[in-house]
Amino acid sequence: MKAPGFWYGERVSALGAVLSPLGLVYGCATALRQRLGRTENAGVPAVCVGNLTAGGAGKTPVVIDIARRLAATGRRPHVISRGYGGTAGARAPRRVDLAADTAAQVGDEPLMIARTTPVWVGADRAAAARAAVAGGADVLVLDDGFQDPSLAKDVSIVVADGRHGFGNGFMVPAGPLRETLRAGLARANALVIIGDDAWGVADAAARFGPEGLPVLTARVVPGPEIARISEILGVAFAGIGHPEKFFRTLRDNGCRLAGTQAFPDHHPYSEGDLDALRRRAEALKARLVTTEKDLARIPAERRAGIEVLTITLQWDDEAALDRLLQPVNP
Repeated sequence: MKAPGFWYGERVSALGAVLSPLGLVYGCATALRQRLGRTENAGVPAVCVGNLTAGGAGKTPVVIDIARRLAATGRRPHVISRGYGGTAGARAPRRVDLAADTAAQVGDEPLMIARTTPVWVGADRAAAARAAVAGGADVLVLDDGFQDPSLAKDVSIVVADGRHGFGNGFMVPAGPLRETLRAGLARANALVIIGDDAWGVADAAARFGPEGLPVLTARVVPGPEIARISEILGVAFAGIGHPEKFFRTLRDNGCRLAGTQAFPDHHPYSEGDLDALRRRAEALKARLVTTEKDLARIPAERRAGIEVLTITLQWDDEAALDRLLQPVNP
């Protein structure tokens, strides 16, 4: 899905205002689900990393970072995901197999995470949690699921992008919000802002969130391959929540871009897409550049010659993150 432009416009659009009653219905449905949903305890601690908007907040890097930190202390974290964009998630829970699974089967984000941490995909998060515990997990990290009451959470983290924030403030389909800020922040143990807070996320949290809600900040750090990519002329393409974030990261780090191509989030690259991208790059005497998440949706036999930028998170206050995780990592 590609987010409509009016979701993140600087001014409230007429279309957003017209659709706002439908957004209220969506919000009421989310609230009803929270109130009536049955909650199961997995028997091990669970950290939920979610957001209040429909994609593009940057939660997956947070999931990867938290799982790595827990593993570094001797814990056995497993990640639970719905496997968005894959077909396997609709069936019984299954563990992602890097040697055999594709993004079309399990989703692109689970493939990324599975490079460092065991991942289970399934539409039924409680069932996936049971499978993960049976498979050896002693702590769970939920990739999304903040609005899903089916699984008890010990720590709930809401992630927001500092540039796009909460968009126009309306709920789906009038805006990007999955629920009201007040309702969502009331269930959160912390808010994480990724990048510079140009939108005013911290101010919104102070206004609508509970008093004393911890606000942590982090920023994306490009991987070591940025030095090589900065020496070439590139055509960058991405099918993520906010492709322009990727393009900006490249430019901010000295990369020369002859062109860019944005696709919808989780876009399944066809042979035609890849052929067109290669023709464009060849015509400009440039190299293709993309993200790890996009690479997961490109067949292995079509990846040759494509530069990939990896990223990690740099926390401004790691001690605050350690305190936040203490209930699941004493």
